[in-house]
Amino acid sequence: MESTEIIERIEKIKMVYRVLILVGTLLLLGGLFIWLVYVPKCDEIEKIEKQNVEINRKITEAKQKTKDLAKFEEDVAQVEAQYKEALTLLPKTEEIPSLLKTITDLGATSNLEFNSFSPSTGQSQTMYTEIPVSIQVKGKYHDVLLFFDRVGKMKRIVNIENVSMSPSGSDTSLTVNCRAITYKFKE
Repeated sequence: MESTEIIERIEKIKMVYRVLILVGTLLLLGGLFIWLVYVPKCDEIEKIEKQNVEINRKITEAKQKTKDLAKFEEDVAQVEAQYKEALTLLPKTEEIPSLLKTITDLGATSNLEFNSFSPSTGQSQTMYTEIPVSIQVKGKYHDVLLFFDRVGKMKRIVNIENVSMSPSGSDTSLTVNCRAITYKFKE
């Protein structure tokens, strides 16, 4: 069939049918386009929008965590500084002899005479160990108080307890018995 024959056949069809065929063809093509192209793309757009919302939510959470991380790192640095400060207050095992030497030096600079200085075994606590040292010194009242004051101003913790004073002979000296307790940090 030639194209002229096809055109002649189409011209024989009434105009109403030709319009209906044209409209039907356009509706069929439009329906196919909507079904095969538009609807799948709409579904894809909807999925992408949901993913976008989820990604934005995650970004917001990450930004919040970043802000919290900076605060957390600041808190960690503060705790580490407190820990280092605590380590100066609570010496480690190898620092105990030097600490005890410092106490005897403070006594000597306070014009005290050490009669006895005997460390004993410590009591273990949860995070630290107490190290008691029995001390007997001889000196004037003012010198004893000066010694206690100097011990109290040390960077490390040293508690003086069980203090008993008694006169020493005929002069103004006192014999002082006390117990110094220092602490060491348990690793």
